Amino acid sequence: MFKRWIFPLALFMVAIMAVSVQAKMVSVNADLINMRSGPGSKYKIIWELGKGYPLKVLSSKGNWYRVQDFENDKGWVYKKLVNRTPHLVVKKRAINLRSGPSTKYKIVRQAKRGVVFRTVDRRKGWVKVRHDEEKVEGWVKRDLLWGW
Repeated sequence: MFKRWIFPLALFMVAIMAVSVQAKMVSVNADLINMRSGPGSKYKIIWELGKGYPLKVLSSKGNWYRVQDFENDKGWVYKKLVNRTPHLVVKKRAINLRSGPSTKYKIVRQAKRGVVFRTVDRRKGWVKVRHDEEKVEGWVKRDLLWGW
């Protein structure tokens, strides 16, 4: 009887480990924050990051996250200035936003590298995004963006 449960239990454990290894993502939750060279406000400012900018959390120390951006730059941000609202950043030179989730739909706008969008919906390799400041919304092929 014990042998019957070993395989299902092993599969369950592998699934749990895979979920726990998945990278945690956060997004900037203020108009502008500083990415610093170390975990504290006395460390040198490396970059200034705008609202919604997505970051991959690498580790944490106290009230600080060590993060990485879409260009593989690494630094530290204060935990209280980020949240778990999904955002994406354009990682290609320029992309098309479309009226639907396919290249068959018309182009509603273009966006350049580094533009940040809020994630609205996902469908089969496509993601619906919104840029709140410019009041634009559209669908983009997922692999043209970085974040979640």
